Amino acid sequence: MGNKSMEQTLTADTAPLGPEDRKQIDKVRPIPRISIQAFCETEAVALPIDKAGTDRRMAKAHLKVQMGGIKAATEHFQSAPTPNLVILESRLSPLDLVPELELLADVCDPGSKVVVIGHHNDVALYRDLIHRGISEYLVAPISVGDIMTVIGEMFVADGAAPLGRSIAFVGAKGGVGSSTIAHNVAWSISKLFSTDVVLADLDLAFGTANINFDQDPAQGIAEALQSADRIDDVYLDRLLAQCAEHLSLLAAPSMLDRTYDFDGDAFNALIETAQHGAPAVLLDVPHAWNEWTRTVLSRADQVVITAAPDLANLRNAKNFVDTLTKIRPNDGPPLLLLNQLAMPKRPEISAAEFTEPLGLEPLGEIQFDPGVFGNAANSGRMIAETDAKHPSVAVFNHIAHVLTGRGEVKKPKKPGLLDRFRVKS
Repeated sequence: MGNKSMEQTLTADTAPLGPEDRKQIDKVRPIPRISIQAFCETEAVALPIDKAGTDRRMAKAHLKVQMGGIKAATEHFQSAPTPNLVILESRLSPLDLVPELELLADVCDPGSKVVVIGHHNDVALYRDLIHRGISEYLVAPISVGDIMTVIGEMFVADGAAPLGRSIAFVGAKGGVGSSTIAHNVAWSISKLFSTDVVLADLDLAFGTANINFDQDPAQGIAEALQSADRIDDVYLDRLLAQCAEHLSLLAAPSMLDRTYDFDGDAFNALIETAQHGAPAVLLDVPHAWNEWTRTVLSRADQVVITAAPDLANLRNAKNFVDTLTKIRPNDGPPLLLLNQLAMPKRPEISAAEFTEPLGLEPLGEIQFDPGVFGNAANSGRMIAETDAKHPSVAVFNHIAHVLTGRGEVKKPKKPGLLDRFRVKS
């Protein structure tokens, strides 16, 4: 089969991953900047490898998939340098496979790692290949999760510190309360679980996190972006404003003394550094669509879309869902939060009618209450601080549980009559 038809088939394969495959991929850390070349004999193997290359965790890596197997690889590397990793599929028998690999070894750089995907489940063959320096032997069929796991195990250092989870909040339309939701959820995560949270206000011109938390730091996210080439944990700590015991803020300058135009990867180093220092990194993304917002949303571990129940929000939310599903093919769909419901004298789309075209169930629904939210914002406090029994607080706590993967805390059961007579061990 020629490369042209292979490319057409790969492009056509857009089926979402199953839950088990996605669960396997979620454990993989971002892959460093490496080069990978795969030489396959069947589309069944080439497709998952190619799909792995579209994953956000592979954003720094360069992956190329070709057909032809070991012979094609041998011919190619006679006149081309070998990459960091070579993936080879072969349907040869164990007796014929080893001689083919020996011919390839003559033209390969000794520093390159090699993964072989075979069609024979043979323990003796596996041991022989490992003894000869092959990094890993997989038996077809393989999944995207298999490929991602193998690459991660090879190129992510053992004992590396875990990365925090990055969660991006974005509004389907300006003024729908996405920033307010992000700030209150950050507060809930820090309070409910006593875990460190970094809230980054990415709206440099009009950010409100500093106001909502009654903070006026001298430095913040602008300085971090200006020093992206030398940012590290120590430098980032100096820029963070402490909002609560476990909640730190990377504030926006909220000034118009200059424009804030960024390259697509401008925030990558900052977000990765923050993930090294906190289990949860919440990103307050402005309602805009440019190269850097697209990159931030495409690479976040989870995306939360806040929308109000009108037609413009529905259209924009649909565009967000469709686009994010396309550019994040190995991730689940974004989460949806409906805000500002039941606004007096405003016609609105019901929650059922709003979510049906999106194919999503809302993560939560919050009623319009300008008094409570306005008072909290004007006093620089969160809703839970001003009115702990307000219904929105339960929604924020529920979102915090979902985003962190923690189950809701069950209330202790009241002791029954028989419990009083049970002897404690």
